[in-house]
Amino acid sequence: ARVDGDIVYLDDMEELNGKTHHNVEIVVDRLKVRKDITSRLSESIETALKLTSGLVRVASMEENSSMEELIFSAKFSCIECGYSLEELEPRLFSFNNPVGACQSCDGLGVKDMFDEDKVVANPEMSLADGAIYGWSRSNAYFYQILMLVGQYYGFSIDTPYGQLNDEHKKIVLYGSGEDEIDFSKIKGRKGWSNKKKPFEGVIPRMMRRYEESEIRSVREELSRYVVSKDCVSCEGDRLNESARNVFIGNYNLSNITKLSIINIHDFFKDLKLEGTRGEIADKILKEIIQRLQFLINVGLEYLSLDRRASTLSGGEAQRIRLASQIGAGLMGVLYVLDEPSIGLHQRDNQKLLNTLTYLRDIGNTVIVVEHDEDAIKQADYVVDIGPGAGVHGGEIIACGTPDDIKNNLKSLTGDYISGRQSIGVPAERKVGTNWISIKGAHGNNLDHIDLSIPVGVLTCITGVSGSGKSTLINDTLYALAARDLNRAQITPSPYESINGLNYCDKVVNIDQSPIGRTPRSNPATYTGAFSLIRDLFSQTLEARSRGYKAGRFSFNVKGGRCEACKGDGLIKVEMHFLPDIYVPCDVCHSHRYNRETLEIFYKGKTISQVLDMTVEDACEFFDPIPKIKQKLQTLMDVGLSYITLGQNSTTLSGGEAQRIKLSKELSKTDTGSTLYILDEPTTGLHFHDIKQLLSVINRLRERENTIVIIEHNLDVIKTADWIVDLGPEGGDKGGQIIATGTPEQVAKEQKSYTGQYLKSYL
Repeated sequence: ARVDGDIVYLDDMEELNGKTHHNVEIVVDRLKVRKDITSRLSESIETALKLTSGLVRVASMEENSSMEELIFSAKFSCIECGYSLEELEPRLFSFNNPVGACQSCDGLGVKDMFDEDKVVANPEMSLADGAIYGWSRSNAYFYQILMLVGQYYGFSIDTPYGQLNDEHKKIVLYGSGEDEIDFSKIKGRKGWSNKKKPFEGVIPRMMRRYEESEIRSVREELSRYVVSKDCVSCEGDRLNESARNVFIGNYNLSNITKLSIINIHDFFKDLKLEGTRGEIADKILKEIIQRLQFLINVGLEYLSLDRRASTLSGGEAQRIRLASQIGAGLMGVLYVLDEPSIGLHQRDNQKLLNTLTYLRDIGNTVIVVEHDEDAIKQADYVVDIGPGAGVHGGEIIACGTPDDIKNNLKSLTGDYISGRQSIGVPAERKVGTNWISIKGAHGNNLDHIDLSIPVGVLTCITGVSGSGKSTLINDTLYALAARDLNRAQITPSPYESINGLNYCDKVVNIDQSPIGRTPRSNPATYTGAFSLIRDLFSQTLEARSRGYKAGRFSFNVKGGRCEACKGDGLIKVEMHFLPDIYVPCDVCHSHRYNRETLEIFYKGKTISQVLDMTVEDACEFFDPIPKIKQKLQTLMDVGLSYITLGQNSTTLSGGEAQRIKLSKELSKTDTGSTLYILDEPTTGLHFHDIKQLLSVINRLRERENTIVIIEHNLDVIKTADWIVDLGPEGGDKGGQIIATGTPEQVAKEQKSYTGQYLKSYL
């Protein structure tokens, strides 16, 4: 054996000191290297592995040279530090499986944490005066706790919180650790008297209540202070330590999924594995590269594989599903796609069309609902529905090849793709004299860029998909403006400085989020028209004789509504393991109101019948009432004549919701100093609808408001006063400002993809 580095015979070995750590190694065999010892060598190594549970040391020495030792392990373990891995299997690399998921965050990558900035709402105030809500003088119990903590550590709770040193702030927020404080002087609650114990800390106490409380109101109150942050244990990677310690080259799985799809494609394409490993991996690598190529072909090369599904746009999610279908290689399938070009730059749009053509060529039928001109022109067969929207539509106006549609004079689509109608280029561009400037924006993939937006004009933010437009405008500009102008509690993406917001008095983000998430919300309530309509019904003779006020005609409060459905008109049926469904109320038959309320008429219509009117019909019905007519007219102006006043918000598309928000802004009294931000407002719009939308946006511009639009549609881009083009590519190859200026100036910029496609539109 070898004991503590010395070779000894077991028979001669002295008794070892049991109080000292010893390194004892058994010598299994000694042999000289010859060609005929292969069998003996194998048996000796096998014996050694059995004795040591998988570890063997081989010492070799040539004549007149020092001994060289090699350590071999049958397990994934390190002899130096003792770290070991279990046998590698696919489930180890899945954050959806307990074997591979980070135990701290259960594979989510994020954890709910209390935000210090939200907990300490007023750092300029003292703890005694309410720097932390609920821990001031008004709450005697917590006030006494903080006072004793302050006395123990030598600081005053009457000192403004911001002036306390970092150590004292940490103690207040996170507790005293192992230091025990005498709380025996506190009166009024059991459990503290005559006890010395550590101070728990404000945030740990809030977290404990948040996790343990079963009272919904308590959790809702505490959730105001909660933010989701990357898990400390896995740093947002979702996988446990074992999974993160397996590498291909210099990358573990988390490192790889953080790369953009195009970079991952290049990584695996360049990966060279020799020998047996190469033979095993060859088929797998080919499959990986092929599937990544499918994603690239549909214009998603800028995405990273760890991108959360909830952050994907509708167009991105649809193109991912499309890529998976291409990978399946099916034939004889009917594919139906709803506007797959949403959110795509013109450069990437051709890739998408090539993919759809490929699906057709391998023997499938592809039906696409689309407004994109290139898609229409490349189709084999076009069906044009119209002539208008809502009750004015529903007819097949024209069908045939794209040329047939062009030549059909009844087709509005044909008018635009043939050039008989078009969206014109403005005769002159407005020039801004003042600027809103952001310096050093570096959120996500932004490369410390400087953005300048002219005040009082229409600016388009353009660039290929994934170039950083949303991060720059929604996450940086809007967040900063909302925080400084609207006093919103919102954290902007990283930046260095901002100037020029003093030229605006408020910011309005007109996005595609729903105007409401329940059947109670509808266009009439959102725009404010319904309040005026309820007032009108309350002024009828019958309503006044019965003593009905405006509240009687609200379906949100007791009195006039149907109590069976609480004014929803629908009954929610919980499906437990499936999404909830809504069915018509069998008491009011979806009218929302009780019988007495429906006995009140205005011009022969009940309040329920008014809610069932289309905007167009209601506009004519309320023509003599200027205040109501004005709000309804703005809905007409943004192309929403076909929706009903009481249409459930859950049934509205993102584009419809965005235009309802725009109409609400149009109906307000204008200050002429508002910053409006719109993210792809042309989504889901026909050429003619875009023309109407632009006329509405121009009304806002004519009032000297500042309008910033993120857009891919070249018909909109060409009407802008100023363009900021990002790129040059998506993902980590983007995040730079490639060109700025008028559309004519950007069209001359050779490095700008937007400029290249814009030329033919000017």
